[in-house]
Amino acid sequence: MRFTELVASIRERPGPVRIVAIDGPGGSGKSTFAALLAAALGGAPVVPTDDFASWDQPLDWRPRMLDQVIEPLARGERGRYQRYDWPTSQLAEWIDVQREPVVIIEGVTSARSEWRRHLAYVVWIDTPHDERLRRGLERDGPDALDDWQQWGAAEDAHYTADPTRDLADVIVDGQVPPADGGFATVDR
Repeated sequence: MRFTELVASIRERPGPVRIVAIDGPGGSGKSTFAALLAAALGGAPVVPTDDFASWDQPLDWRPRMLDQVIEPLARGERGRYQRYDWPTSQLAEWIDVQREPVVIIEGVTSARSEWRRHLAYVVWIDTPHDERLRRGLERDGPDALDDWQQWGAAEDAHYTADPTRDLADVIVDGQVPPADGGFATVDR
């Protein structure tokens, strides 16, 4: 599939702000894909769930995302949230999310059922467990193995209860790097 096709599909969806979620387990390639899609959309804002989650609360950050970003954008207003700083384990500066035609939310559980009604489009990044773990440890270092295993268990529980992959508009093959303006998809 070409990014131009995906952009056209997203822009066809109704709403003053089309919220696109790029979801999938940790290490699947969501951030990379989000950056490429944002560029294809002409610089759409990207809100990473990593700005909300922490090692201690990998999934229980949803009220802040919903109240500060998703609901305001769904009303056609700007969002505003306080970014979580991983190195200091504290909330840091406030970030404004401008009301744009398309806003991307990327990260683990970004398309969760609680706010799926506000999403215009859902992309799932499908990457095998071993590759995701390899990427995560390459990024975070081998000392993060226990954290990755705990996080993975929380993700597995979430995705068992909330079958995001099955409800995605498109499933991207996270093992195949996007190239030449396109990306590989996975059949259901």
